[in-house]
Amino acid sequence: MIRRRGALFVVSAPSGAGKTTLCREARVRLSDLAYSVSYTTRAPRPGEIDGTDFHFVSEPEFRRLRERGEFAEWATVHGNLYGTRASVLEAALSDGQDILLDIDTHGAAQLRRRYPEAVLVFIVAPSLADLERRLRERRSDAAGEIARRLTRAREEIALWRQYDYLIVNRDLKEAGEQLTAIIVAERSRTSRLTLGLPDLPLSQHGGS
Repeated sequence: MIRRRGALFVVSAPSGAGKTTLCREARVRLSDLAYSVSYTTRAPRPGEIDGTDFHFVSEPEFRRLRERGEFAEWATVHGNLYGTRASVLEAALSDGQDILLDIDTHGAAQLRRRYPEAVLVFIVAPSLADLERRLRERRSDAAGEIARRLTRAREEIALWRQYDYLIVNRDLKEAGEQLTAIIVAERSRTSRLTLGLPDLPLSQHGGS
């Protein structure tokens, strides 16, 4: 019988590069892939659902969870707090279930230290000009906020070599196929498997 510990897939990208959409696409393609819903202190965007997109909590509540050691990673991103519940990760991984996280570069670095076997995937837009266009088309941020996100994007892109894989999101369908292929291939790594074989005799003798 083949047994395996679950695999942890961590996806990061500058704001506007498409990581949330690609993670959603991977979950549609791979129905047995769990998804860790992050906690955040930011306000919900139009269409976001509490408990599905994020766990939206107040800053005092977030800090209480952090002080109790509830987060496997946490970070401040664009002035808001984000964190991943450690108990959710441990339960999935121990049960042999693969789990996908959509988090920033600070959180990814924390998880790499805690889970050295984690698979880190970085997603970028084809260019900063494309990234700026996507941010403006979202119409959810003021001009000053877009400028801050672009500055932060340059800092994040400089960290791409800390990741195991890089996906350039030129075409959503193609990038989605790449992310799915990475997950499928990593699931079959022999280092993740424990193969239980039936007892065999120490030696076999033949003869007439």
